[in-house]
Amino acid sequence: MTDELSIRVERSFTAISPESWSRLSGASKTGKTLAYNPFVSHAFLSSLEESGSAAAETGWLGHHLLLETDRGELIGALAGYLKNHSQGEYVFDHGWADAFERAGGRYYPKLQCSIPFTPATGPRLLVAEGLQRLPIQSAIAESLKEVVRRLGISSAHVTFVPDEEIGVFEMDGYLHRTDQQFHFINDGYADHEAFLETLASRKRKALRKERRAALENGISIDWLTGRDLTERIWDQFFRFYMDTGGRKWGRPYLTRKFYSLIGERMADDILLVMAKRDGRYIAGAINFIGGDTLYGRHWGCIEDHPFLHFEVCYHQAIDFALSKGLKRVEAGAQGEHKLARGYLPVTTHSAHYVAHAGLRRAIGDYLARERADVEHMSEVLTEHSPFRKGERQQED
Repeated sequence: MTDELSIRVERSFTAISPESWSRLSGASKTGKTLAYNPFVSHAFLSSLEESGSAAAETGWLGHHLLLETDRGELIGALAGYLKNHSQGEYVFDHGWADAFERAGGRYYPKLQCSIPFTPATGPRLLVAEGLQRLPIQSAIAESLKEVVRRLGISSAHVTFVPDEEIGVFEMDGYLHRTDQQFHFINDGYADHEAFLETLASRKRKALRKERRAALENGISIDWLTGRDLTERIWDQFFRFYMDTGGRKWGRPYLTRKFYSLIGERMADDILLVMAKRDGRYIAGAINFIGGDTLYGRHWGCIEDHPFLHFEVCYHQAIDFALSKGLKRVEAGAQGEHKLARGYLPVTTHSAHYVAHAGLRRAIGDYLARERADVEHMSEVLTEHSPFRKGERQQED
């Protein structure tokens, strides 16, 4: 490529052309380089902003890095937000902020390069289809550091980075952080029963019993997607979301308008697993359908029933993924209880650029110990997986 390249920071995602964004790998269903990731699609990101969920008023001021040619062609991007808090991120740096400010520094604002409220790994250094990826990715990573220096802020944090990108950040001097999630990996199972046959006998019987118990009391399950996602359905699901969000976070992150927008723009990429009793929905979980992965996000209920959460969020997600030939189910952050249900420990990655040398050194020392702890815990948990010995190895 002989064009002169420049980085532009765009504060409003709605100012970015959907057509140009869809040419970036991972953001489009027609791309050939990476599997489609719904969270980096223009539809999802613009809906977060336009709904007021991720906006300046909630502490998410858009600072999206766009790498363009001198002809204005978008060839690379990194979605980012200038933030004055650390809520809605799922990679926790509150301790770093507290330590730095106790020492007289100013941690906020910071740049957060992630998908708001979404602890799912996906492409961050987006590159237009058909171009050499590494030079463009390196240019974006280096430009992010320059933006930090230009703004005079403490740091930039790129979270839930895929394995193939973390090395780019490390080569550019970013600190590497790891954590752990639990994912279901489809080994070509014909159906849920075929998956269960790979488990130890005691575990297999326990899960069958759990699934039966979850649907007692006349409960049935519906899969809703595409045209099924009416405003009436969103009203019901939002009630579930508000109930759970209000208890867990105090103030739920997503607005009702957000659901209307994604229902309008990407309904075929959404699966609602809804539980019904006595003719009305009493619980539900939202999932997003990627090119090869089902992403479970959040759930809620207005009635409590034993094991219903496990059925709606985990077992039904496996059923759907197997029916569609998807390779993986990512069921969100945390949750060692997922292990007994066939979700294996998987290492997640994030990259951090810290401008202050002393803070960078202290965090680097801490992260070295933390990475060792994460690796050890993953090994321990894998030993306690429900699979028969030799059936499944740890997923890296």
